[in-house]
Parts: sequence; C-alpha cells; structure tokens
Amino acid sequence: MRVIFILAVVLITSCSKSNHSVKLNFHKDLIPEGIAIDPVSQKVYLNSLFKNKIVRSNLDGTQPEVFIESNQFGYLSGFGMTIKGDTLFALGNSHTGPDNQSILLLLDVSTGQLINTYLLKNFDKSYLNDIAVGHNGNFYITDSEHSAIYTQNKKNGHLEIYFSNTEIQHPNGITVSDNGQYLYIASMKSGIRILDIATKKLLNFPNDHKGIDGMKFYKNTLICIVNARRNPEKNGIFQFTLNKSGTKITGQSKLGSFENPTDIPTTFAIHNNHMYYVADSQMDMFDETSDQIIDTSKLEDYHLIQLNLNP
Repeated sequence: MRVIFILAVVLITSCSKSNHSVKLNFHKDLIPEGIAIDPVSQKVYLNSLFKNKIVRSNLDGTQPEVFIESNQFGYLSGFGMTIKGDTLFALGNSHTGPDNQSILLLLDVSTGQLINTYLLKNFDKSYLNDIAVGHNGNFYITDSEHSAIYTQNKKNGHLEIYFSNTEIQHPNGITVSDNGQYLYIASMKSGIRILDIATKKLLNFPNDHKGIDGMKFYKNTLICIVNARRNPEKNGIFQFTLNKSGTKITGQSKLGSFENPTDIPTTFAIHNNHMYYVADSQMDMFDETSDQIIDTSKLEDYHLIQLNLNP
C-alpha cells in the first residue's frame, strides 16, 4: 500500500525472471492501488485512489468494466484488496483531517453486490492500509498511523484492535501463513515482524527488511514489493525465504529492480505461480492533500505485469 513517504520508482525487466506486460484499457485517471485476481473468472480487479471505485477486466486486458461505481456503498479512496472464495475484501480511506474515515467492503466477486460493510471512524487519523485473510475467514488489517492490526469482533461484528505495539510502527503490507499460525507484518521502522496469531507474541527481532509495501505468503517464502528505501538499489521485488516452521527469515533474493521516476508498483496478487502487479500506477501524478491529479496530460496507459515465480 502507498505510504506518505513512498519513493517514485519503476520496475524494469529482471535478468533472472521472465515477465509479460498487458495493456489495461481503463481510464488513465484511475490511479490504482489495490489489486486482486479471481481464480475462477480469471479477472483482475483494481481499485482507484482518485475515483473511489473498483474496476475489472480479463487478465489479457479485454472486457474492461466498472465493478462498483465511484462512492458506491460508501467506498472511499481505494487501498488494499484481496479475494477469498467468492468474496472481494476492499479497503478504503478518506485520509483527511479530524473527520478521517476508513472502510472495509465485502463484495460478491461475481455480481458486485454488497455482503457487509465495516466503517471505522476515529478522532485520531487512522490509515487502514492492507488486508490479509486466513483460511478460516479471519481477516487482519494494518493501520499505518497507529501501529496496530485490526480484525473483526465476532460477537458484535465491528472492527477492533487485535494487536498494537510500537514494535510494528507504521505497518504496511501484511500476510498470513498457509497454516493460519503466523502473521507477517511489514513495519517501516522494524522490518518484517512475525507474529504468533494464537499468543499474539512477536517471534523475531527488528531487522533491516524495511520499505515494504505489498507482501504475500508464497510456498513458505514472502514475496514483497520494496519501494520506500532511500537507496534505490534496495528497492525492487524481493523473495524472502523462511525456515520450515515459518518463524524465521533465512535468506533473500531480488526478482526485479526499480529505475525511473514514472511507474510506482505498490501491491500485487499471486495466481498460478505468477505475480501480477500494475507497474505504472502513476502515484507521482496524484496529490493526496488536494485529492487531485497534478497534470492529466502526463497520464499514461496502465500495464499489468505478469512475473513468473518459482514453482
């Protein structure tokens, strides 16, 4: 997910991985942030920071359409998204002043009909950024402003703080292990932290794996987009290996590099051993303070990148 101090970067082809680019025929002023893929319909879903809506198309870019209209169901500026079963989980934020609101919509992935709404209003600014859904349907949301993780209170159906600790200051990307035992939290201050879900205890120490935006658990590794390091050589797409228990990071490899100041990949989806992301989300053209595009004449077409991962 985007953070205030994100650096403008662009992905170039990795020498060790093959990738494929597809033009997406959406309006250029979308400014997409969240992305999700439905494995059944083979459609890609993108939300919009600027238009407060969600669109979708086939993976080859054909049949583009609006999934939910601007502000439909109270949707706000789009952030993290994911699909679990037949449900699209979509986060949104107003990210403005004392009246800040954050929202989570649960939508039927085929029809776009509303399943549920979770609205969070804070006197202090909240910033619900990314979401992970476990195999049991439990979901976990990072709040980048409050160093906290939210989840659903099963008794009253409201969002509540599941875990809060300065050890995960400015959490952004989040993912859950396939066995549902661990949360992996990308903190801008203390790197990738591993949290035992049952005991709510952090299992590892602060580390230098910082600047991570999107993060996914993949075959006992973590795939990450790193886009907020001051040293541009430390930005890119990385794969972090874990020990067999999933409680320790044992190594890393770089799958792609960033170079130019026009394209900013943020979040991604994994489908059939491939990573999908929008390379040119054009965050540098969006002014968060005014909620306006800086120069519409400089907007370009969006491209969906497919990167092959290790099988």
